[in-house]
Amino acid sequence: MKEITKETYLKWYEDMFFWRKFEDKLAQVYIQQKVRGFLHLYNGQEGILAGALHAMDLDKDRMITAYRNHVQPIGMGVDPRKVMAELYGKKTGTSQGMGGSMHIFSKEHRFYGGHGIVGGQIPLGAGIAFGDKYFNRDNVTLTFFGDGAARQGTLHEAFNMAMNWKLPVVFCVENNGYAMGTSVKRTSNHEDIWKLGLGYEMPCGPVDAMNPEKVAEAMSEAIDRARSGGGPTFLDLKTYRYRGHSMSDAQKYRTKDEVKEYQKIDPISQVLEKIKENDWATEEEIKTIDKRVKDLVTECEKFADESEYPETSLMYDAVYEQEDYPFTPHKI
Repeated sequence: MKEITKETYLKWYEDMFFWRKFEDKLAQVYIQQKVRGFLHLYNGQEGILAGALHAMDLDKDRMITAYRNHVQPIGMGVDPRKVMAELYGKKTGTSQGMGGSMHIFSKEHRFYGGHGIVGGQIPLGAGIAFGDKYFNRDNVTLTFFGDGAARQGTLHEAFNMAMNWKLPVVFCVENNGYAMGTSVKRTSNHEDIWKLGLGYEMPCGPVDAMNPEKVAEAMSEAIDRARSGGGPTFLDLKTYRYRGHSMSDAQKYRTKDEVKEYQKIDPISQVLEKIKENDWATEEEIKTIDKRVKDLVTECEKFADESEYPETSLMYDAVYEQEDYPFTPHKI
């Protein structure tokens, strides 16, 4: 595993703090109806992405996930201004405003979505890994999904084929305990989702995903195994989301006290505490980071606000083209 240093922790703090503030801003502008439709926020789960990015080779490895997908592309290198513009439905967005909250995508940065169908990305992640193995590319694909999606039949089909072909894929369940609003305890006769891998003799196990260092360790081992031809791994990333499944979630399935208990082990707080314990940054330096983060969030909001909406004709250009039908010529 790449060494975890003072610089690693400072980067983790700044990145995770930015992701949190970026999505806090999204929640605010959603209430103002600047962002429409569904909005699924990542607050509390940032330790997963921080640890995963440390373990990945961002020059070649890939990532695919579900619709809680705003900060992952930013971590992979996508301009956060374009991500916010996409949520606003503006033409300066990652998909010219046509993807929206649930479908952020960047081929350039090897981020393959953003998928609205629950569990739909699981076989797609295996398929990307199949392509890499078929063409002898030294890449690994991280395939993320929620604990609700772990109940989809596609998971079992993908697991079986991935093990048969020893595909370079890491399957990662972001287990926040509740899916849309039904606890893991009520959807299975056991709560250890990682045990689903045992039926395929797939290396698997639980990970404390509120701690980015623990995530980095588990991810590094799994990525090394995949890259060396050892096949897939299934990681049960035990995390917690502070906000509802989406902005329309009344959260009647849990108490405020429960949320407060998990906030005591918040990944951002854990990282900041270690920075302070080791005197890796002064209070002034931390304030400078905080200001830089808040200024960037403001810049993203301004960029999205001031960007224009796409022309209606783009909707046709991006979907359909027929050579002998000249009435809707393509512009893309």
